Parts: sequence; C-alpha cells; structure tokens
Amino acid sequence: MNKSSEYLSRCLDLARNGASYVAPNPMVGAVIVYGDKIIGEGYHRRYGQAHAEPNAINAVEDKNLLKRATLYVNLEPCSHYGKTPPCADLIIASEIPRVVVGTLDPNPKVAGRGIERLRQAGIDVQCGVLEKECRQLNKHFFTFQEKKRPFVTLKWAQTQDGFIDIERENSEIPPLSISNETTKIIAHKARAEHQAILVGTNTAVLDNPKLTIRHWSGRNPIRIAIDRNGRISENSHLFDGSVQTIIFTEKSLENRENLEFIRMDFDEYFLKNMLKNIYERNINSILVEGGAQLLNGFIEQNLWDEARVEISPIEIKNGVCAPIIRQISAEEKVFQEHRIVYYRN
Repeated sequence: MNKSSEYLSRCLDLARNGASYVAPNPMVGAVIVYGDKIIGEGYHRRYGQAHAEPNAINAVEDKNLLKRATLYVNLEPCSHYGKTPPCADLIIASEIPRVVVGTLDPNPKVAGRGIERLRQAGIDVQCGVLEKECRQLNKHFFTFQEKKRPFVTLKWAQTQDGFIDIERENSEIPPLSISNETTKIIAHKARAEHQAILVGTNTAVLDNPKLTIRHWSGRNPIRIAIDRNGRISENSHLFDGSVQTIIFTEKSLENRENLEFIRMDFDEYFLKNMLKNIYERNINSILVEGGAQLLNGFIEQNLWDEARVEISPIEIKNGVCAPIIRQISAEEKVFQEHRIVYYRN
C-alpha cells in the first residue's frame, strides 16, 4: 500500500466514528500531512455539525504548515452552503496546495463542483484513491443519491430447518427465541447503522417490539411500521412517543408527539411509493426486520440492497417459513454455532 492509500485508509477509519450520528450525511474523515507526518485529522461527528475538513484543519497547531501540506479526504469536499459553509472554500482560504480525494460526491449539489473549485484555485487535486472502499463505506449515501430511494437491508433470524417463528395467533404467546447473546448485539449494531427500521403489521402486533438500540451504542433509528387497518394497539411500544415513529396506513388518524400517521393506498405499488415517501423525508437507509410477508414483498419486487440472515442450529420442524433469497451469498460469519449469511443484490 502506497502512502496515499495509507492516508486514505486512515480517513476511512476516522469516518467510521461518525456511524449512527451523521445520517443522512455521509461518513467522512480527513487527514492533513506535512512531509511524512500527520499534523491534523478530524471527522464529521454529527449531522448539522462541522464536516471532517474543518475539524482536521482546526486540529493543526501550526497553521503555517498548511501552505505546504496535503489534505486527504474520503469524499469530495462540499462546494455549497448547507447546514455548514462550503469545505472547498475553507481549503482554498487555508492555502493547502494539494488535496487527495477518495471519490466524487454523487449529491447533485456537489458532483465534481468541489474538485473543480479547488483546481480553479490552483490546488493540485488527485481523485480516485481507494475509490471502491470509499463508496462501500457510504453505500447508504450513494444509493440514496443515485437510486433516489433509501438503501434497504433485509434482516431476519431463522432456524436450521428454515423457520423464523412458531405459528402464533396472539401476542400472549411469546416469539421463538432464535438469536444468541452475541448475535443480538450484532442485530442492535445493525439498527444503529441504519437511519430507520421497518416492521410489518403482524410483527408489530404479535411481538410489540420497541425497535430501539439496547445492546449497542448509537442513535435510535426512526421507527416505521405498516398498519393498513389500524390493528396496532394504543398500548404498543411503537405508540409510546419515546422515539420518532411513522405509521403507514389506509386510515385517517391524527398525529401526536413523535408519532406520524401517513395515509397511503395499499395497492401493487405500495412498497415503491412508501420508499419514495421515505426518500422525500431525507431518510437514507432502512433496516427491514420483518415479518415474512413484508420481507418477501421486498424480495419479490427486487427493492433491496443487502440481506443479513442469521441461521441458528436449532430445528422446530414446523412454523412460519423464512423468506428465500436466490442470490449467491457474499459473506458468512459464525458466532457460537450461529451463522450470519450476508447477501448483496
């Protein structure tokens, strides 16, 4: 690995510190190098706060060194006013002569304009270092910008013989316990990595889930549930107002604090229209946690990007059948005899 790749790799490591806190913004890290020494580094810590580049520049003690330094950043510096001023202008004002960028920003407000502005100011700009890794880190952001919909991750746990639960008629019967302590932690980490979490009606009614992060640190995802006919109980955790919650329904219901009801037609285009609505709310990623009918709907309509399937060694012989994905798995990890199989669409 050459020096540019080493420093870009460090940018990616820094950027990951912003996971769970910067969405819908991308995770970005920046490193400033003078000679062969890092003299400043920073990352985008929280949505609405300073970006990686000003944090790195502010970390440099001797600002005179900036005039002979190189700034490395995994995503093209912004060139527009958003919640913060353009990073490109600060780089120019700091008289940094060279900038190495991992990948272009797909946001139409930037999309090459940041690099163009830097070059017009006489700055030597190199782009495309560790580009694949940089895109992978911010896959939610790139999908959101390029496909005009949130990144969709499907997630479920199933038995060795292919069931996600026992047959249950009401919420008094507890759900089948499939995950172990380690995979529960991994599941909550996944929640922290997504901006929103989605469940169908049966899951909301039978499991009464909180859909919050309890086994990992981070920001609770926005809770989204589908409730066509208003079956979710008023006493449900989803209605407790503790976390921002959205309910898609055919009913005309009154909003309340932290709880919004969105009336939609439940026709053949429902899932696509729901994703469009979520996209327009600037939510860039969704973790779909069930149940089987909802997961199968995303699979059948090809509206998914990744799937994480936990397979437990237990067998129950009969129950609610797990969804089936036809794609070849991309990766597999084992945690105390429980396999997590990852698929990419």
